[in-house]
Amino acid sequence: MKEKKLKHFCFKFKAMGTLCEIQLFSEHPGKANRLGKRIIADVERLEAKYSRYRPESQLSQINNVALLGGSIVVDDETAVLLNYAATCYQQSDGLFDITSGVLRGAWRFHAQRLPTQAEIDPFLEKVGWHKVNWQMPLLEFTQSGMELDLGGVVKEYAVDRAATLCREANIKNGLINLGGDIRLVGPRGNGDPWIVGIEHPRQPSSVLLNLSVTRGALASSGDYQRCIVIDGIRYAHILNPKTGWPVKHLAAVSVMSDFCVVAGSASTIAMLKEEQGPEWLRQLGLPHLWVDINGKQGGDL
Repeated sequence: MKEKKLKHFCFKFKAMGTLCEIQLFSEHPGKANRLGKRIIADVERLEAKYSRYRPESQLSQINNVALLGGSIVVDDETAVLLNYAATCYQQSDGLFDITSGVLRGAWRFHAQRLPTQAEIDPFLEKVGWHKVNWQMPLLEFTQSGMELDLGGVVKEYAVDRAATLCREANIKNGLINLGGDIRLVGPRGNGDPWIVGIEHPRQPSSVLLNLSVTRGALASSGDYQRCIVIDGIRYAHILNPKTGWPVKHLAAVSVMSDFCVVAGSASTIAMLKEEQGPEWLRQLGLPHLWVDINGKQGGDL
């Protein structure tokens, strides 16, 4: 019996402040199109739920409580994300901290000037997951003026959700790409691997490494996405929650894992660990690539 040829379907859209793409292979156009629309709707749902820019979002409701100090009951999905963030906080020795977003108040990257330590310190006092009491489903802020930012978790979670929706629809060949956070849903339709490029942190639009992959997830962190350069020194948007200052040792980290949320948090933690980042990645045991600010590379991707 002749095997049916899988057709290629591509869906491009903007969400979570970035360009997104879903590629699926299926012999049923209707099924593929329904799945594409379902994935896009789910990504948009998560953006609406966890965007700090939308006053009606659940995250904004949480932050309204955090601003005054107090407690709020969260739903099961939010609880899963908070549990994961709490685990990352513990395993990173407090460097992966979803309360650190408040530091944006001191760092205005569009202003092209550095804040003083006196400007940073008042915000630094409001940072610290250890200042939050989290007993699912109750989230309590013991100090007023705090804020949660789930930006380091939600997009990667959305990628993994999309892969789950593919699996539930029995789609076994595809790729999810939400702004460079990637999950492979099996090989291409003809069985060939996907070629996934890792961007060079100092050469825009240049590829540092091409990977040939059929499964797993890839996520990257770097100092090149949002930054300011003053007196020849690059100040990245990834801020150390203990000092209030940007990371300054690694330029980029890419990590592969079975799950995008794991790859994403691992790459961010490595950036935050500065000089200890490469050794931490080696001990973690996940395939990875790092580049420091001097251009030195390491890893096993």
